[in-house]
Amino acid sequence: MVFTALFLAVTLTSPALAHPMPNSVVLLNVHANRIDAELQIPLVELQSAWGHAVNDSSAGLIARLGPQLRQYLKTHIRPQSPDGRFWTVSVGELAVSETQNPINGVYRELTAQVQMIPPRMDLPRMDLPGADTPTNADVRQFTFYYDVVLHQVVTHKILVSVRQDWERGQLAEAEPVQVGTISLDIVNNRILPLPVNLESGSAWTGFKAMVKLGVQHIAEGTDHLLFLLVLLLPAPLLVASGSIRRWGRFGGVRYGLRRLLLIVTAFTVGHSVTLLLGSLNWIRLPSQPVEVLIAVSILVSAIHAVRPVFPGREAWVASGFGLIHGLAFAGTLANLQLNAGPMALSILGFNLGIELMQLFVIALTIPWLMLLSRTPAYHYVQVGGAVLAGVAALAWIVERITGQSNGLTRAVEQVVVYAPYVLLCLALLAVYLTWSISQHQQNSTSHTNAS
Repeated sequence: MVFTALFLAVTLTSPALAHPMPNSVVLLNVHANRIDAELQIPLVELQSAWGHAVNDSSAGLIARLGPQLRQYLKTHIRPQSPDGRFWTVSVGELAVSETQNPINGVYRELTAQVQMIPPRMDLPRMDLPGADTPTNADVRQFTFYYDVVLHQVVTHKILVSVRQDWERGQLAEAEPVQVGTISLDIVNNRILPLPVNLESGSAWTGFKAMVKLGVQHIAEGTDHLLFLLVLLLPAPLLVASGSIRRWGRFGGVRYGLRRLLLIVTAFTVGHSVTLLLGSLNWIRLPSQPVEVLIAVSILVSAIHAVRPVFPGREAWVASGFGLIHGLAFAGTLANLQLNAGPMALSILGFNLGIELMQLFVIALTIPWLMLLSRTPAYHYVQVGGAVLAGVAALAWIVERITGQSNGLTRAVEQVVVYAPYVLLCLALLAVYLTWSISQHQQNSTSHTNAS
């Protein structure tokens, strides 16, 4: 029983420990007219099969043996369509990684990016809009002849999984779905190919998956929501007259709602523009400065919530920083490497998911802020929220510049879990203070009438 539990613990682990034997892994990204595969091959097994010292001398391996290695891989990867024709296989980027395992010691692995394109069909698909040329054969049904390493190391196994299949609603963020295993048939002493028959999907399924991903992205993106919420904190308030700028009294429901709508719309327009441009790779910035600027946007909004820095221009600031936030969103879509049609639907669905989640959070929060802004207690909520957001922003800035987490960022992650309870307390406080002020006004009116 102990050995069974230990076996399951090792074999059902995360991708970081996906090679207990060690085995090879093939991860398939399914597109409309091709399959992009990532091969993960243990160098110790590859060395035994290929005969070159790729494991004992892995330093500079790609520079030394890159062309020969690509040719070797291409020779042993042969997808075949049901009509007997073989696919076109090309081997792209190669990389070598090394990890330290406390049980087995140093583990070295080759990662190879492979593109597999099915042959053209003899006749055009006239049922497809604009189909006046032959199309590629179905990528969802093929026989996978693959014997890298296995052709020499008969104990080797190849685990084949689908990592991304947009039409089925499966994205790379989820766990890969295993298709099967390629190994030696000991009885017949031959390597059996793997029949691949993937279920058909649809554009609607892919679109829904992207809406869900957008919702999830914002739900887990504490910094994106915090920027918007902190910027909304002073929205219902007027700027008090005087030599020193400060926030004054409640400006009224109509005034507050108008400013809230302008800020939210401006932020939406800003991040939608760069989401579109970034997803199409028309504009691209390194992730680190983008993440730092997002934290800076929270800090600027927190300062503005305490003391009006740009009163009346919140919408412009929201749209400007929205451009930065959109670049962070775009990285998620660009990594999918989709064709034009699926990418267009993905941009629309992902952005819709972001907006739905934003509106949901705002709808849960703003009514209580509007009620509280009529009470003297709002000053403490406003300043307290701004200070906490500013501290979190400073911690994120340090973390994202240095690349090292700190106690404050870890504390923020823990506090976020209790956000629903904080919102509940905020709602109860708003209702209580509103009721208390109403009762006080009624009592004052009764005393006045009695007099």
